[in-house]
Amino acid sequence: MRMMCRLLLAAGLALPASLVLAQGQPPLRTAVDGTFAPHAMPKLGGGVEGFNVDLFTEVARRMGREIVIDSASFSGLVPALNAGRYDFLAAPTTVTRERAESLLFTEGYLFTEFQFGIRRGTPPITSLDAIRGKVIAVNRGSAYDTWARNNAERYGFTPQAFDSQSDAVQAVLSGRAFATLGGNTVIKYAASRNPQLVPDFVIAETRAHWAAPFRRDSAALRNQVESVLECMKKDGTVARLSEKWFGAKPAADDAENVVFPGFGVPGMPGYDPTPHEPRC
Repeated sequence: MRMMCRLLLAAGLALPASLVLAQGQPPLRTAVDGTFAPHAMPKLGGGVEGFNVDLFTEVARRMGREIVIDSASFSGLVPALNAGRYDFLAAPTTVTRERAESLLFTEGYLFTEFQFGIRRGTPPITSLDAIRGKVIAVNRGSAYDTWARNNAERYGFTPQAFDSQSDAVQAVLSGRAFATLGGNTVIKYAASRNPQLVPDFVIAETRAHWAAPFRRDSAALRNQVESVLECMKKDGTVARLSEKWFGAKPAADDAENVVFPGFGVPGMPGYDPTPHEPRC
């Protein structure tokens, strides 16, 4: 079932002159997976809330733009972006070489690592050999779904895809799956809300940028949004939002606090190494 959260910022109210809504500019159109807590999740009274909702609402405020945030299944977001429905995606999206070949990304605002969540009382996963013969639940269309499908034969497990990460967690808690595989922030948040779920083994080599994707013809908008994100890193806003939603203060070398050179993710397709100084 589709939800929609329209976050329309009042024009010019309590904003510095530099942040007054850009005349004639349409609202920024974006979307999240509204079941991907704590990045975006339903809130009482309707709409969605979470780290990514707060993050990009603030980005739009600083750009002097209204923003409309839709909520839909993650698997449909990139096709909708490419079809022109959205200007970019506010949903946390793992930057992979395959995705960067067809999309433009900002620099990462978070680092993500693949982590398993298991039911309390289950023997800890000490290596990937421990999931042989097991069912692993993932969020359909996510990077974890891709990893599971690509590695199922190698490690001898059965991937089971669900329409949301919360459904994947419930599969573990109900005994239908041995473990769920997701991002470290999501697994830790889910465990904080479900005492029977335990954050477990991290696949160390999977550390990657979580960033905002744009269409390939949107370099100017990508660069503008990235410059705002860099200002929010410099003044501590991204780090404060991270601590608020994930329950831990990010380290100095975490992406929340690091301004990367150029535009995009260094070393990935679509990266623009042109030096720039964000105007904060």
